[in-house]
Amino acid sequence: MSRIVELTADPLDLALSEPFEISLGVQHQASNVLVTIETEAGVTGYGEGSPVPPVTGETQAAALATAEAAAEVVEGRSVAAYRELIGDLRSTFPGMVSALFAVETAVLDAYCRENQIPLSALFGGDPGPVETDMTIPIVDPGEATRRASNAASDGYEHLKIKTGNDVASDVERVIAVREAAPDAALKIDANQGWTPKQTAAFADAMTDHDIDLELIEQPTPADDITGLADARRRIDVPIAADESVFTPEDAIRVVREEAADVINAKLGKSGPLAVAEIAAIAQGANLECMIGCMLEGAVGIHTSAHVVAGTGAFSYVDLDGNRLLAEDIIETGGGPTHEITGPGHGVTPERR
Repeated sequence: MSRIVELTADPLDLALSEPFEISLGVQHQASNVLVTIETEAGVTGYGEGSPVPPVTGETQAAALATAEAAAEVVEGRSVAAYRELIGDLRSTFPGMVSALFAVETAVLDAYCRENQIPLSALFGGDPGPVETDMTIPIVDPGEATRRASNAASDGYEHLKIKTGNDVASDVERVIAVREAAPDAALKIDANQGWTPKQTAAFADAMTDHDIDLELIEQPTPADDITGLADARRRIDVPIAADESVFTPEDAIRVVREEAADVINAKLGKSGPLAVAEIAAIAQGANLECMIGCMLEGAVGIHTSAHVVAGTGAFSYVDLDGNRLLAEDIIETGGGPTHEITGPGHGVTPERR
């Protein structure tokens, strides 16, 4: 296998088709990072990260600086030693998760392209269609109705609804979505916005309106594992841990404290290799796995889809980030199905 001769990092600004509001704030564009790796064999690997300061703790500028600094770690190293290389990156730049997602993906992509294999093969499977849900952000009931109706018309059978502000308003939004898309399976994501008591009040309101939910994701603050466990004990709806889990060690703590029924592993928090480890921990503890995303374009989303296809570990798939963009880095079509190919993650950016 050949060595890495150059790493470059560039800003990747992708406008959203509509504003995207969650309990942590509003985004109008994805301020991402694109990393490119060149090998001495003339192969190019691409990786993308999507820093979201309230979640990842990074700005775009900080993620770019980290990715550029990573060149000193990766240049001159063999792509075949990707596990050792990625371990060195994570120990050198702890906590810089978006930048490291981009660099790790570019390394893995280059390795797979040199070997002419799909990225999914590193995780045990062939590439295949991956179906995602669609997210309804924090909007008023009328707008929620419009977005849910459009999603249902586009073929989405799974919807995720953002909540986490005022419980009464959150309930109205979910009712509007249920009426607009009566056949869709519903997930709720509070993005750390509730207390255990508010979580229970919301769940009771859903029962009162005969609305079944697949799960409620991260209702309490990320660092309050005790509160997450309390919320889980109060309700019958499965609880998913998201922002509470960045590392395999975090997943072990959630398991030990019986704080969740589902673990949401995101490559944007953990990177591809660690997500596979987190999924294995969840499976070993008899918990279900969900995969999520930030606002990545096709490079990041297709990388995540390869992990889904390769591991076969995920019961819930929330990979709609690039479906929220006004224009993606390549033309991928629309609708709920990601058609992924190789070698690598199969995406060669058409614009940077």
